[in-house]
Amino acid sequence: MTQPHLARQLVTDFVRQFDACAAEGLAHLTRTTLGSDYKWRGMYPFGELHGPGEVIDQFWIPLRRALTGLQRREDIFFAGDNNVEGRSGTWTCSMGHFMGLFDADWLGIPATGRMAFLRYAEFYHVVDGQIQESALFCDLIGLMQQAGVYPLPPMTGTYFVYPGPRTHDGLIRSEVNERETRRTLDLVNEMIADLSAINHLDDYRCPPELLARTWHDDMIWYGPCGIGASYTISRYQEQHQYPFRLGLTDKVYHGHVARIAEGNYCGFFGWANLSNRNSGGFLGLPEAKQPSEMRIVDIYRRDGAKLAENWVFIDLPYYLAQQGLDIFARLKSLRRING
Repeated sequence: MTQPHLARQLVTDFVRQFDACAAEGLAHLTRTTLGSDYKWRGMYPFGELHGPGEVIDQFWIPLRRALTGLQRREDIFFAGDNNVEGRSGTWTCSMGHFMGLFDADWLGIPATGRMAFLRYAEFYHVVDGQIQESALFCDLIGLMQQAGVYPLPPMTGTYFVYPGPRTHDGLIRSEVNERETRRTLDLVNEMIADLSAINHLDDYRCPPELLARTWHDDMIWYGPCGIGASYTISRYQEQHQYPFRLGLTDKVYHGHVARIAEGNYCGFFGWANLSNRNSGGFLGLPEAKQPSEMRIVDIYRRDGAKLAENWVFIDLPYYLAQQGLDIFARLKSLRRING
């Protein structure tokens, strides 16, 4: 098993070199660090890509061409051994924003010539000194909003350039107390168990006391664009949890690919985490006929005995595409009509 600090250092070095490397040198750089069977998971319309070449050509080069002067503005970084039953290994978790000048259209999203912030969460799986797989979630609807082409009805929360941790201690570069890591992991697992126990109750309004078992009253929930952020348990329930619980049915939980913790931080993602069906109203949209998968990232900061902040990514473009709404295809069509 790879020790977390070794995985952390390997990924730190790789990402630093990758971000500084010119496009023509990326293939050579990745050859030694990424395994021959490297698999990449990305939000819709990318999905799963195999081998460094596909990832570089289909995602990274077009992104760099669109956001010139691209910078990685990292707010959280940590590593840990996978806590998901049946899935061993060591992973790293990074979160922040890609920032650049939006100088070229990307995925049909029109360039603005102005600064743009693309929120991201990235996970790397390190095996025997190589990166064997990774997952990169970006808030593409957030980029659409910045470009003035927001594709959905109004959000229940509010969306903005989300800050990093209130404590400014999210970048873990050295060893931490293992007991603190265990406390964080145990608390997150307790929260997951609490919510799993009521997931099958579609019309059940979760009482605030249930969340208060593991959440601070002034918890901040940074949701994806399309839903938005909420502050305090009561506003979270009003602005996300109740619309989610009451507007969705046929929920099936599929589990996580990776769940790791280090110090006060914990992160996990699934592929997919769960499936459900919009029974009418979720995201301001009408009822859907078939269930759709949700691919979700959660990153938490623990403060004492409870969770204080939660950054969430949901591949909403993929969720909508399964229901027949491809927001990127529709945007391209609209631009042709209006152009």
